[in-house]
Amino acid sequence: MSLDPLAILTAFGLIFLAELPDKTMFASLAMGTRMRPLYVWFGTSTAFIVHVAIAIGAGSLIGLLPDWTVKLVSALLFAFGAFMLLRGGGGDEEEATETRTVTGFWPVYSTAFMAVFISEWGDLTQITTANLAASNGTWSTAIGSAAALMSVSALALLAGRFIATRVPLKTVQRIGGLCMLGLAVWSVAEIFVG
Repeated sequence: MSLDPLAILTAFGLIFLAELPDKTMFASLAMGTRMRPLYVWFGTSTAFIVHVAIAIGAGSLIGLLPDWTVKLVSALLFAFGAFMLLRGGGGDEEEATETRTVTGFWPVYSTAFMAVFISEWGDLTQITTANLAASNGTWSTAIGSAAALMSVSALALLAGRFIATRVPLKTVQRIGGLCMLGLAVWSVAEIFVG
């Protein structure tokens, strides 16, 4: 098992930017206002780790393809990610609100786990993690992606209200989209240069 610090930072940066304006950040914020934040974080973090493992497995399968095919698939997935981020979302805040109060470790943990586990299937961050795993290595991508997802959840729980009211999430979304667009162009260029 070899770890590439650049791959870890790349995965962390891309996943962090993609997840920051995502519905799961708002779900964590909403759950954290009604439930014990640490319990919520344990639940969301476990769900994220499961999704990263699934994405890494998918990325490893993609990595078995010929090199030019992997780069083309990577370019297409990054372009899709850029499109999703740059076109904007809207409505995520409404989806994240829940009125029921849950108490106790296991009920809160289970609620947070299921909320994230169900909502993250086929999510942009899961697709991006699979894509990065195919080209940047599994362990480095897994560490960077899991750390980013868990960080966004913690950030939402600790400072979610501040972020939601003062930082323009549209700007974060656009920066993430431009980064992914740049990586799509880079991946296509690698097909012809490499």
